[in-house]
Amino acid sequence: MATKNKAAAGKLRIQYYRSAIGFTEGQKLIVKGLGLRKLNAIREAEDTPAIRGMVAKVPHLVRILEQ
Repeated sequence: MATKNKAAAGKLRIQYYRSAIGFTEGQKLIVKGLGLRKLNAIREAEDTPAIRGMVAKVPHLVRILEQ
């Protein structure tokens, strides 16, 4: 079994901290695609180039939390 640090190395904790109201439909869909539904929701996702790219498109709406 993997240790806690080793298992968390490939994960990102993403927080939805600012409302998408007033932003484009595409940005709203990116937030939804990240699996975030409510403000201040935190989701743990795999650290892949696809997820990093989605976060890079909406840095004003989401933040990556420290591991």
